Amino acid sequence: MPSLQIMGQAAKVAARQLANLSTRQKNRALLAMAAELERNAAAILIANQEDVERGRTDGLSEALLDRLTLNESRLAALIADTRRVVDLPDPVGEEFAARQLPNGLRLSKRRIPIGVLAVIYEARPNVTIDIATLSLKTGNAVILRGGSETRHSNIALVAVIQQALEKQGLPAAAVQAITDPDRALVRELLRLDEYVDMLIPRGGAELHRLCRQESSIPVITGGIGICHIFVDETADQAKALAIIENSKVQRPSVCNALDTLLVHEKIAAEFLPAAAARLAQHQVELRAAAAALEILQKGEYHEWVRPAGPDDFDQEWLALILGVKVVAGLDEAIEHIHRHSTEHSDAILTNDWTNATRFVNEINASAVFVNASTRFNDGGQFGLGAEVAVSTQKLHARGPMGLTELTTYKWVCLGDGHVRP
Repeated sequence: MPSLQIMGQAAKVAARQLANLSTRQKNRALLAMAAELERNAAAILIANQEDVERGRTDGLSEALLDRLTLNESRLAALIADTRRVVDLPDPVGEEFAARQLPNGLRLSKRRIPIGVLAVIYEARPNVTIDIATLSLKTGNAVILRGGSETRHSNIALVAVIQQALEKQGLPAAAVQAITDPDRALVRELLRLDEYVDMLIPRGGAELHRLCRQESSIPVITGGIGICHIFVDETADQAKALAIIENSKVQRPSVCNALDTLLVHEKIAAEFLPAAAARLAQHQVELRAAAAALEILQKGEYHEWVRPAGPDDFDQEWLALILGVKVVAGLDEAIEHIHRHSTEHSDAILTNDWTNATRFVNEINASAVFVNASTRFNDGGQFGLGAEVAVSTQKLHARGPMGLTELTTYKWVCLGDGHVRP
């Protein structure tokens, strides 16, 4: 692997070339990338299996192993997502906020690529494809630093992507990967501001803290979700059970999966046993606060219930575990979420539009849901194509970061011999 300085220099040069590509050229490259991934699917899956086997030997949790695993169907879905991005509008070059000043100057803002991105992420090789796809469509070069668990997968994936780029006459340095597992390289990457324009860490709180404290590059953090659903006293309980089941078990190892269920005290005695029965089918362990514990321990599925510990409502479980609490009403639900949420994905299940409106206004997650699963907080589900991350911060981008979020803008000023008086 070349030094990070050399990688940064090459990425900067590649970014200038990508910025000049037409939408047609970028789309052609994306289709070539999808085709190359298909041709090399067997080799990619073999490399991924090597990572999975090593991860299992090293004692990775089932949640991390699930994130790490590529199979034929998952890889086919990623390739299909790459092709879908071809059909999405290209934001680069879009003119907006145009106006003419009284002196005749014509002003507008024009969307442009950010330049060079750096993305640090955990055991998710699918992210490698997602980021390469979105970066290419928006004319950005990217330096990837996947977790050591994904080393063989990422070496295989990036080699295939670079091969596709070169076949299209584009620089291989448009997509590069740091494959050396030495953690010192992460700190070195955080100081590569001469070449890298934006840093996106996708990982745990420790990685986010490191990047915010030590990076000399602007950082966008996201991907940590302590996600809540509040079921109020007016909710359609049958629909609520289906939404909770989907939010918790459809894929429990991801950041938009449900972590805490809050239930209004007026329906708790009826609703909680029904929820426990529904979730017990999937072997979900319930960590219940006092009032919820009293109800659930009397029920048929009490063997799946444990008392909630002092830190259980601050956990992103990434597993078949769910915190459960009975609340007096909307005020207490909102207050609980304010104390414990990471502002990723929070939902209310209700038939009271006043409650729904207040919840939407007062809960400041990157995505707030009314009568819908938290699992929808996703670039593909929102119609953005793939995503680089789900941003939980407030500047530049929030929620799924799709194509538009990977651009910035510049002012364009057209005159006719104008001079400032």
